[in-house]
Order: sequence, then C-alpha cells, then structure tokens
Amino acid sequence: MTENATTATVRELMAEFAGLTGLDPPSARPRRYLWTDAYAVCNYLELFHRTGDETYRGLALALVDQVHRTLGRHRDDDLRTGWISGLPEEEGEAHPTRGGLRIGKPLPERRPGEPFDERLEWDRDGQYYHYLTKWMHALTRVSRVTADPTYARWAVELAEAAHAAFTYPLPSGGKRMYWKMSIDLSRPLVPAMGQHDPLDGFVTYHELQAAAGESAHLEREIADMAGICRGGTWATDDPLGIGGLLFDAGRIAQLMIQGGPAYGGLLDSVLHAALAGLASFAGGGTLRHPAEYRLAFREFGLSIGLLGVRGLQEGIRENREVFRRNESLQRQVDALMRYMPLADAIERFWADGKNRASSTWVQNQEINVVMFATSLAPEGFLTV
Repeated sequence: MTENATTATVRELMAEFAGLTGLDPPSARPRRYLWTDAYAVCNYLELFHRTGDETYRGLALALVDQVHRTLGRHRDDDLRTGWISGLPEEEGEAHPTRGGLRIGKPLPERRPGEPFDERLEWDRDGQYYHYLTKWMHALTRVSRVTADPTYARWAVELAEAAHAAFTYPLPSGGKRMYWKMSIDLSRPLVPAMGQHDPLDGFVTYHELQAAAGESAHLEREIADMAGICRGGTWATDDPLGIGGLLFDAGRIAQLMIQGGPAYGGLLDSVLHAALAGLASFAGGGTLRHPAEYRLAFREFGLSIGLLGVRGLQEGIRENREVFRRNESLQRQVDALMRYMPLADAIERFWADGKNRASSTWVQNQEINVVMFATSLAPEGFLTV
C-alpha cells in the first residue's frame, strides 16, 4: 500500500469511528471508551501531521473534550451527578482529570458488598490504571502538537490522582498496585496488580515530566514506581502485552535521546522480555487461526509495537554514546527486526473484508477500527 493509499485508508477508518461513536457528527450521548479514544486522539494528530488539514486537529481536540465531559463525570444511570472528582462545576471544567476517568464499560460498577463475578466484571465500569496512562500519553501528544501546556497539566493531574488511588503501602514496606478501582477511586474492584502497570506508569511519568517541564513534580511517584518495578517479570505471550512492552521500550529510548535519565538496563530487560514473548507467540500458531478465533485489537497492539522497532533501531545506532555503546541492545533490536513480517501479516489479514465480517471484528468494531488505523499510521501514537 502506498503512503497516499495508506493515509486514505486511515482517513476512512477514523471517519467510520467518528460516526460510530458520536464524535462527528457530534451526539448528545456519545459512546466514549477511554482506551480506544486515547489511540484515536493520536491518530487524528497523525492525520493532521500528514495532511495539514485542520479538521483532524479539531477532531482530536473535540474528542479530548468529549472524553472529559463524558468519562470525567458520573454515568447517566448513577444516582451521583457531576464530576467524579467531586469538584464544583466550574472547577471541574478547569481540572477535568482530577478524579481520574471512567473506563466507559456498558454496565454500572459493582456496588459495595455485591459479590464478585469475574465474567460480569469485564463489562462493569470503574477505572483501569493502564487506560489512564494511555490517556496521559494522548494528552501529552496534544500538548506537544498544539503547544498548549493545559493538556500536559491535565495529564500530570491525572497521574497524581491515579497514583494516589491505585498504589498502596505494604506492611513490610514498599508499595503495590490495584488493577481496577471504583469510579470515584474510593475502593479497589480488582485488587490484583497488572503485570505491566508499574512499568507503564514509570515510563509514562517520565514522559509527563519531559512534556510538562518544571510544572510537573512527579519525583515521588516515579520513585514509587521504580520500587514496584524492581524484581518485576515482564515476559508475556499475549500479543497486546508484547506490543505494550515494545511501546514502552520505544518511549524509554526516545526519552534517553532527548536527554532524560539513562535507563539502558531497564531498556535491555524490557527488550529481552519482548523477545521471549515474541518467540512464544510466533511459535503458537495463533495467526494461522480463522478470524472467528482471533481478536484483531490485541493483534494490532503487537503490530503497532513492532512498527516502532525500526525507529528504535535507528535511534540506538545513531546515538551510541547515549546508550553507552551497548552491543547487547543493538543485538536485541536486530533480533526483534526479524519478527517484523508479523506486523504485515496481521494488517493483511484484517484488511480482508471477509475477515472484518467475522463476529469477533463486529463485536469489537470501534476498538478494532481505531487500532487498525494506528497500525497503518503509528507515528502519532509511538512518538513522545
């Protein structure tokens, strides 16, 4: 697919998303979902960069506004009203992320004292830490593209709120994290810790520091995440998880090149985990299954991460002093490049209309459409 053809396809996909979710034309009751919307904001910024069309910049900003006014406020079926932060209306408008942001799941959150049902919990609302970090990233991208520090400030305020709620002290010292919190961040809904949440938080907080400059004071939060990360195991054979590791690796490298802290050892361990996961995933034969047994958005998570490896390879090669001439890093990135055909295979499979007619595509249409667009034009998402 040529660059012009690729951009045209991304335009079509993002127009489809805007119509499906009530972004354009704007709906009085838009369907907002935080993970999908974070990727969508980055896609619109990338389309603005590629085409120079101000419409796409406007859509990115409109989507940020819709997310804050929808997911920053209580649900229509909730007895509570207003901003989930509890702030008065005018103050909430000025600080829409101070209380975090809802996931956007279809069912209300589990009530206090209501029995836990694992199947139902996947469809219940609340707050996910790893969704919040994606939104922090999207806000920093908007701030950089528009040169408006307001968006970076909102990202920092979101980081402060999320960190305070999702982390908790251990009796033995140190901290852990909850995976899912209630809408108002007052109680954990799933107490287990997400495997990559501490790593994602550590990298994202550094990104916010770089974007917000002296107005960001996340040193304590960064230190907490560094402590939780120590001894962590990152390897996974989940394609979305592997893609997330590669996304974090790319951000670590970019921040180091920009003059940030030297985390070559962490970068080395993240790449090692991604390679182990890729070997397992590639050997499992998942990509040979028919569409009905595959989840497109999880596979696109992998293809997006892989598409960042080429930039990572070039960055390490061109900034050898930054990476202390670490030959191990270069070897690992070269090994990752051998998996690049997987990204092309994933895109070609889901470009086939017959596969997009499958129930697994249709049931997850909005997230699939957006992440397919990101895979086709990943720079807006992958850049810090």
